Amino acid sequence: MTNEKFELPIHWKDHEDIAMGLYEKFGDDFGESKIYRIRFTELMEWVLNLPNFKGTREECNEAHLEQIQSAWVYEWRDNQ
Repeated sequence: MTNEKFELPIHWKDHEDIAMGLYEKFGDDFGESKIYRIRFTELMEWVLNLPNFKGTREECNEAHLEQIQSAWVYEWRDNQ
C-alpha cells in the first residue's frame, strides 16, 4: 500500500470530506466558536475553492452549510 492519496470529487453532500478539507486549510485558526460565527456566504466561497470540490454555487443551501459547520467543529475537536 502506498501513501499516495487518490482523491475523489467532493460534492455538497460530502459534509465530512469538506470539513476535513477546511480543517486542513485553516488548521487551528478556527476554533469551535469561530467556526459557528462564519458567514454562510464566506463559508460557501471557501468550500467552492477546495481542491477536488465539484459542486456548484446553485447546489448549495443553508442545510448543507449548517452540516458543514457542525462537521468542521467535530473535525477540529478530534484534532485537539
